[in-house]
Amino acid sequence: MIVARTGNEAMAEAMRQINPDVVAAYPITPATEIVQLFSKFVHDGLVDTEFVPVESEHSACSACCGASASGARVMTSTASQGLALMHEILFIAAGLRLPITICLVNRSLSSPINIHCDHSDTMASRDAGWLQIYTENAQEAYDTTIQLVKMAEQALLPGIVSTDAFIISHGLERVELIDDKEVPKFLGERKVNYSLLDVDNPITLGPLDLQDYFFEHKRSEIDAMNNVLPIIEKVQKEFGDKFGRYYPIVDEYKLDDAEVAILVMGSTGGTAKVAVERMREKGKKVGLIRARVYRPFPKDAMTKALSKVKVVGVMDRSDTMSTLGGHLYNDARSILYKSDNQPLMKNFIYGLGGRDISIEEIEAIYEQLFDIQKSGEVDKDVVYFGVRGE
Repeated sequence: MIVARTGNEAMAEAMRQINPDVVAAYPITPATEIVQLFSKFVHDGLVDTEFVPVESEHSACSACCGASASGARVMTSTASQGLALMHEILFIAAGLRLPITICLVNRSLSSPINIHCDHSDTMASRDAGWLQIYTENAQEAYDTTIQLVKMAEQALLPGIVSTDAFIISHGLERVELIDDKEVPKFLGERKVNYSLLDVDNPITLGPLDLQDYFFEHKRSEIDAMNNVLPIIEKVQKEFGDKFGRYYPIVDEYKLDDAEVAILVMGSTGGTAKVAVERMREKGKKVGLIRARVYRPFPKDAMTKALSKVKVVGVMDRSDTMSTLGGHLYNDARSILYKSDNQPLMKNFIYGLGGRDISIEEIEAIYEQLFDIQKSGEVDKDVVYFGVRGE
């Protein structure tokens, strides 16, 4: 069924079809609509979910942990300061291997107070042990939400599927919904090995774990993340085979004969594809690499993509505050350390606080990359693109 939906509505529809056992949530702009709409589905009896309104995002994530440890299929939604308030519990959920799914809307972290898009919120939690998948549009957000539940449960790792604030979350798009009966069939029942509610086989979760075994337990969690990419690829293929929409780990666009390319995440990937088409019409051999799966970082697929071109402009919608540029830039640069084919790289920090990036501005970035190709030198590794006075 083809409908008009915003990104928030699309994710709420996915949650309705998933019909999780428990949703614990606290509203925050611009993700409020997701759980607000879902709470109406609960009220109208369209789902069997136990909806738990809590007093904070910290409590929401804590309640999700308890429910998931009891064997429930659990989801929630948040953004920005809400994810930051969950930060402590994110590590606990990952360490306990609880497959919770968060529908997240990327929004700037304060200060100053800002409700628009950048990726500083999820980047601040990138090392918490959660899967992170960044989407380009409402359709991908809908599809990925369904897929991520299955990925998380098979890997026993929690996961975040994100959309860009207002650009996707509140933008109305054409979305093709799956039949309501097909989503539960695709997901199946959650298989639970241990449950807090199994009183005949009691277990302990979250005990004090000091020098004797902490390292080994943490190593097990790390090993799960190191080996989760095949699970992600398997679920993506299953989804594509069943519903006809296939998603890659790394999205390559017009890359095979490209001389220069940009690497980007989120909704800017869609804008950049238009820029690629316009540049191609002028005879410019440009390409695009979009990082969908960011955690775990798909080093092999990403290295292969980056190695196809001579110059790469890495576009980050966040900064590490380290003098070293953005998060995506640092990850991409590090995986090329031992590569035989190392493109010249330049980092463009852009769009902080929701500042727009236009097709024309992306074309201007491509022209800068051609200048680098011609000169063979990168004059400045990191630039803050679109800042007044620069």
